[in-house]
Amino acid sequence: MSTVRVGVDVGGTFTDFAVAASDGLHIFKVSSTPHDPSAAVLDGLRRAGIRSDATVVHGSTVATNAVLERKGARTVLVTTAGFRDVLEIARQNRPALYAIEPRKPDPLIERELRLEVDERVGADGAVRRPLDRESLDRLTEEVRGLAPEAAAVCLLFSFLRPSHERSVRAALRRAGVRWVSISSEVLPEHREYERTSTTVVDAYVAPVMGRYIRRLERAVPGQLWIVQSSGGVLRSSEAAAAPVQSVLSGPAAGVVGARAVAAASGFDHIVTLDMGGTSTDVAICPGEPLRRNDATIGGLPVAIPMTDIHTVGAGGGSIAARDEAGGLRVGPRSAGAQPGPAAYGRGGLEPTVTDANVVLGRLIPDATLADDVALDASAAAAAIARLTPAGDESIDTRHRAAAAVVAVADAHMERALRVITLERGYDPRDFTLVAFGGAGPLHGCALAERLEIDRVLVPRYPGVLSALGALSGEHVREYSATLLRPATARSVRALASAFGRLERTARRDFAGSGRPRVRRLLDLRYAGQSFELTVPLRGRNIAGAVRAFHRRHHERYAHSRPEAAVEIVVARLIASLDQPPLPGVEPPVGGRPSSRRTSVVVDGEAKPARVFRRAELPVGFRARGPLLVLQEDATTWVSPGWRAQVDDQAALILERN
Repeated sequence: MSTVRVGVDVGGTFTDFAVAASDGLHIFKVSSTPHDPSAAVLDGLRRAGIRSDATVVHGSTVATNAVLERKGARTVLVTTAGFRDVLEIARQNRPALYAIEPRKPDPLIERELRLEVDERVGADGAVRRPLDRESLDRLTEEVRGLAPEAAAVCLLFSFLRPSHERSVRAALRRAGVRWVSISSEVLPEHREYERTSTTVVDAYVAPVMGRYIRRLERAVPGQLWIVQSSGGVLRSSEAAAAPVQSVLSGPAAGVVGARAVAAASGFDHIVTLDMGGTSTDVAICPGEPLRRNDATIGGLPVAIPMTDIHTVGAGGGSIAARDEAGGLRVGPRSAGAQPGPAAYGRGGLEPTVTDANVVLGRLIPDATLADDVALDASAAAAAIARLTPAGDESIDTRHRAAAAVVAVADAHMERALRVITLERGYDPRDFTLVAFGGAGPLHGCALAERLEIDRVLVPRYPGVLSALGALSGEHVREYSATLLRPATARSVRALASAFGRLERTARRDFAGSGRPRVRRLLDLRYAGQSFELTVPLRGRNIAGAVRAFHRRHHERYAHSRPEAAVEIVVARLIASLDQPPLPGVEPPVGGRPSSRRTSVVVDGEAKPARVFRRAELPVGFRARGPLLVLQEDATTWVSPGWRAQVDDQAALILERN
């Protein structure tokens, strides 16, 4: 990669930049442009003075937004005759169990755009009915009449025999469809509904993502890379060819960055808290991030490899309001970048979590935030006053209202942290909480106390850690093959053959970049189960993978059955190449940082707290809360009962007394 590398993460309020150059690391933020995310990206690159030798690594939300807002391309779906309604039949599970009239999300493709071809492949991969040429000709004529921009092809058991899908793709391209996704390449795995849904999402967002990437490629000097949902990165051309892989890229980059800074400070068991302007993302890394192969976006299943992240609509810009019964609600509505919280002075009037922190004194008005935002304390107070009883404009009442807003937001995030720890079979007390994002360090101590976590790590640049994580991510491609065989020695030959094919594909894809490092994984389940757990495979040691499966099953579900038969469902291969390391951060050594006093509301009382500048804190600095640590990209609040120190990696380590 080039000498200058730029990590970019697009958020709901700010777009973050981390520039790694020969003279060190430079970070900054610009206000996001929701109407066109690329505008903020290009504005930031211009401000950074990026030239033609740069490499830009970008965490994108374009594909996600296209699905959530139903603003993808006009797309047709081609299926085996008799299976055009798979998207609507879906599964029989009910997300809202007690809803009297449950409603499923509408499919991305309406029925009139779902077409059929006459063919059939059996569950063993044998052709039961060859692809009928007359049927294919009729399909071509139908497609010409419908004039779609994209097409998804998902034929029955095509992951075992992809030749029919390839023939259909060729016919669709002859009919003038430029963007064609086939399931045997997008998701060559069993489960018809999930495979169809994932392929449809890939096709639906492909033109949108393709145009966005081309626009950036024309404007970005140098190379462009895109972050995947797994935290790895792809060249822009690779990402445009497989857009579904990047539908959840931003949060994954944050986990990569958190893991890197925590490892440098000596912590490998971490829980991540990424609190931005619109939402909060949490994940757990017991040595390495947990992975999953399924997600739901806008109510639609997407079965791709990704970091196991749980998201809630609680961020610094989350709007607080009273419901009809007078109860306080915080989020998921957000003030976003425009107008933003009232305290930003951009015309916002509704109270937000940021405004509550200003009223409580945890955000100081005379501190300059990112993109030259100066906090307006009077505007924040006026916004919070909208939550107080009519006629009661006392300072104490405003303080109580602000504290309630923060408490409700903390409760949302606490539930998310419990989902990712306790519901995954892990005790949060065994982990270090890594608090980052523009608002995460303000809430880290309170959330750690709620989960009885004794240590919080705040990176040197917490507000741009996702952008730094983009620079830390490996060049990764992942491959899979469905096996559905017993997990015994009898399957060694079939397993070796499957991995041989996957590794040959990986070497071809990485040709010219270097020899990739490969990891083998297996999706295993007890015979008769419907879902799997993923475990590593060392060499050809199937028995060791089965033992790891029993342990993981016990961790996740509190029971296991070592005597039961185990099945291999899917073989997975992860091929990766490292990116260059980030330049180190050199904090001041020795010296006494300047400080001053401010008033912060704690438990309803105003208490004096010391205020420090993060850039002045030397290695070995120690202090006890309450105190505030200011920097442009984030503010850290150290509660009473906590102590802070700076380690030799410039990380701020907070520990309970």
